[in-house]
Amino acid sequence: MLFKSQQLLPFALACLLLSTQAMAKSDYQALSDSFKQEFHKQLKKNGVPGGAFVIIEDDKILKMSSYGKRKKGGTLNINSNTVFRLASVSKTFAGTLATMLVHEKKFSWEDSLIRYMPEFKLADSSATKEINLGHVIGQSTGLMPNSYDNILNANGKLKKIIPQFSKLTPMCSPGVCYSYQNIAFSFIQPVIEQQTGSSYANLVEKRIFSPLKMNTASIGMDAFLASKNRASPHIKTRSGFKKVKVKPNYYQVEPAAGVNASITDISKWLIANLGNNPKVLSPQLLQDIKEPGVRTRKELRRREWRTHLNDAHYGKGWRVYDFEGEELVYHAGWVAGYVAEIAYSPRLKIGMAMLLNGESRVIAELGSEFWSKVITQEKRLASKTKTAK
Repeated sequence: MLFKSQQLLPFALACLLLSTQAMAKSDYQALSDSFKQEFHKQLKKNGVPGGAFVIIEDDKILKMSSYGKRKKGGTLNINSNTVFRLASVSKTFAGTLATMLVHEKKFSWEDSLIRYMPEFKLADSSATKEINLGHVIGQSTGLMPNSYDNILNANGKLKKIIPQFSKLTPMCSPGVCYSYQNIAFSFIQPVIEQQTGSSYANLVEKRIFSPLKMNTASIGMDAFLASKNRASPHIKTRSGFKKVKVKPNYYQVEPAAGVNASITDISKWLIANLGNNPKVLSPQLLQDIKEPGVRTRKELRRREWRTHLNDAHYGKGWRVYDFEGEELVYHAGWVAGYVAEIAYSPRLKIGMAMLLNGESRVIAELGSEFWSKVITQEKRLASKTKTAK
């Protein structure tokens, strides 16, 4: 609302403002219709086997659409309930669950990691003690980025990877620099399980999936393969997209990359993050998870986004962008055969997400262009309202 007391305005001016608000809703619908056309066009142009997207305004779905096949050359279409791997978008659930438990005093962000993982060691024993749970969930451990992901990529087992950390010396003190992790991020799992007596997967189901009625969402490879309506993974080759087998490697790090969900599930996740399910995601929790932490300078150089970003930070399982002057809460994911992207504007109450079953940078192009149009439209409407005043 752009004014404090509509009752004090002249009748004609009030009508003009109401007309502008109605036009905003109409324009967001028009933007959503246009995005559907562009989404289908670009996926077809880039040969992506299939995908789905959703655009949310506050508590309503403006547009949800699917494209293509569950597997290349197959006959089964992707629909709104087709399950994809979310890859690193899984971190948004981990950050949220961990924040819930901090609010409930199950543990504290200031708790040292080795209090719960005494087997975790770095080359420098004093540095080992300095890493706390806030650093883990906020991607500011100071460790070399993507530590030992190469071993995970080769399907090395987690129990053999953890001892390897004893060879590492941090590149900066914890909390000082951005240091994106998958394995170390997932160290929040044993903390959660020790302090609740429940498995991580069961707790996410109980605290998030079930109350939000995310009926096709799950965690883990077995659950994914048990989904009859699932999208197969495809990698890009010189001759186009090729179907591959689902890899188990990143399912070992459930908080970082273990969630599976459909675009219908993601619509419910976005609606809740826009503040429409306070019994599950409280206003205080939503504020905490997007509190900017360490600055993520690398994000400012992203090819498709760099012309739009003024600043970027990591929150708690979410990225926080200054996108052309507007706060945008965001995360993307990429794991063999799948890409995903989710973002929302807390102030504008707009959210958008995409899921693809083929590795393609087109998802970043579509996402950055969508948000640029949203912000451009918002500025235009704000200018009209200011003129009306």
